[in-house]
Formats: sequence, C-alpha cells, structure tokens
Amino acid sequence: MKRCPTCNRTFEEDWLAFCTQDGTTLLDEPTARPDAPPPTILSSAPPPPPSGGFGSGQFQPQPVPPPPPPSNLAQPFGAPGAGQFQPGQQMQPGGWSAPPPPTIQGPRQGLAVASMICGLFSITFGWCCYLGTLSAPAAIGMGIYQLVQIKNKPDEAGGKPLAIVGITTGAVYFLGLILIILLYGAAILMGGLSNR
Repeated sequence: MKRCPTCNRTFEEDWLAFCTQDGTTLLDEPTARPDAPPPTILSSAPPPPPSGGFGSGQFQPQPVPPPPPPSNLAQPFGAPGAGQFQPGQQMQPGGWSAPPPPTIQGPRQGLAVASMICGLFSITFGWCCYLGTLSAPAAIGMGIYQLVQIKNKPDEAGGKPLAIVGITTGAVYFLGLILIILLYGAAILMGGLSNR
C-alpha cells in the first residue's frame, strides 16, 4: 500500500509511483500486523461546555490544528516528485530515462580473424582439391598486414595472436605441401631406380 504525503490518499496499486491527484511521490505504507494494536485516530475537539460553567472564559480549550503533512526529506534533491511537479501540469508520458552508455569500440581485428579462419581452413579442408593453395597465401598475407597495422597503430588495430595463428597455419600448409611433393618425388625416383 502506498500513501501520498501531501493529500494523504492511499493507493492499493504497487506499480504507482506518483499521486494521481497532485503528482507527489508516493511513500510506502507499512502493512498492519495482525498482533499490532489498531492505529490511533485523532478526532475533533469536543464541543465546548455550556457558558457560565467550567471551561468558560479565557481558559476555554482551543481546537487542535491538524498535523502538518510529512516532508519528502528522504528524497535526494532533484529526484522526480521532489517539488518539481506543479498541480495542473501534464506529466510527460513514459517519464525520463537515463541516456544510453557510450559505446566503446575496441581495436579493429577483422583482418586478424580472417587470417586465422583462412589458415585453419587451409590445414583442415585445404587438402581437398588443393583449395589450401588459395586460402594459405591469403591467411599469410592478411596476417602480415594486420601485424604491420598493429605495429604502426597499436591503439586502432588489434588481434596479434589471431594474426600469428593465421600466418602459422598458412605456413604449416605450405610446409606440408612441400613435404608431400618431396615424398612423392622420392617415391617416383625410388620406383624408377628399382625397375632398372
């Protein structure tokens, strides 16, 4: 349950944040416990006794003024409902929201990622139809270019480990290809010599 500190209206809806009558921020009203005594209600002053008797003249009781409404001391200065809303003003739909945080862009590493992908493709699927002869040089070239960019502009370019992986896997493909060619050539030579 929530209560408006200005007009003392109570609201059952928990989703309400502001009074529908005057726009003041609502305060959470503690729920009554079953073992708690009922709240004390101030009543108006009793009617004055008949004139001429006890209580007449200058010692007649005065009516008790109603207590002042509590102030919004718990709210920080400038918070919604801390005195900015004037009665009769239209509230903005949706309220206000904080601006989105600034986007922080890290160093560019697109070529390093492409180099690594081409290098990994070369050593895994590049053996089929010798597709690695296209992807391995691309991996080596993009990796070297990215390393040069990292050296010249370290705050703008990144991905050094990825570029190194791309260069290494591209070189491993070429070394494996050269080894296969040499072994194949040696096998042909050995086969040719054994036929004589």
